[in-house]
Amino acid sequence: MNTALAQWRQRHDVTLPRLLGVLPVLVLVLVALCPGLFTPLDPLAGQTDERLMAPSATHWFGTDQFGRDVFSRIMHGSFSTLSAAMLAVAISLLVAIPLGLAAGLGGRRLSGAILAGADMVLAIPELFLSLSIITLIGPGATHVAFAVGISQVAGFTRMIRTEVVRVRATEYVEAAFGIGSTFWQVVWRHIVPNSLAPALSLATLRLGTAILAISTICFLGYGPSPPTPEWGLMITEGRNYLATAWWLTTFPGLAIIFSAWAATLLSRAIRMDP
Repeated sequence: MNTALAQWRQRHDVTLPRLLGVLPVLVLVLVALCPGLFTPLDPLAGQTDERLMAPSATHWFGTDQFGRDVFSRIMHGSFSTLSAAMLAVAISLLVAIPLGLAAGLGGRRLSGAILAGADMVLAIPELFLSLSIITLIGPGATHVAFAVGISQVAGFTRMIRTEVVRVRATEYVEAAFGIGSTFWQVVWRHIVPNSLAPALSLATLRLGTAILAISTICFLGYGPSPPTPEWGLMITEGRNYLATAWWLTTFPGLAIIFSAWAATLLSRAIRMDP
């Protein structure tokens, strides 16, 4: 039994650092999907006689200005923030993969046009670009995810194009052409799988960036409207009480930092390159 387990771990390159890298994200996903497992309190229900209570055994992270439990709101707010970040990364990949493949496989003119467009977008700060898009399409959780996703497309496109060019120059691709494989057979069997693998590591890293960007935009008031439990929005609501109720901003901020850190660990854990 132990031998079989050791062989499975060796075959799938399962190491303790990788397991520790995946664990925080698994915890976040569990909290986002099943917040009721961690707190029985309603994140929207407030008690006027429990307003701005400090952290205690009853309310671990204290209560806000409406008497709502902050811990419960953070647990339930994880779904809003994480789902928006995942949607943003998915949108980035859906747009960047075709562009990156076209830039790497197409001719000079097509590649030059795509790269020129990517460079123009990269010259604009991502947060500013996201806010500009939201100004055009309007606020809201889905719109924030879309804006953040589009702002990250250029970086993904350049990375995928670089990988496509690298893979095209490898010996096994040349050998595939040598045995009579068609261009599209080589593309789908060799170039696409080997070019997109590094995108998984970058996608998890960009997940952390998306969490920070979405929380920032929601903090500025362009995300979901109150009383929706969302981490950036919670910081906005608590900033007027910094002097008297530090927990209203500290704990949501720590949740954002932990999530971004967890995404970074996951990126290192699934990195394809040795």
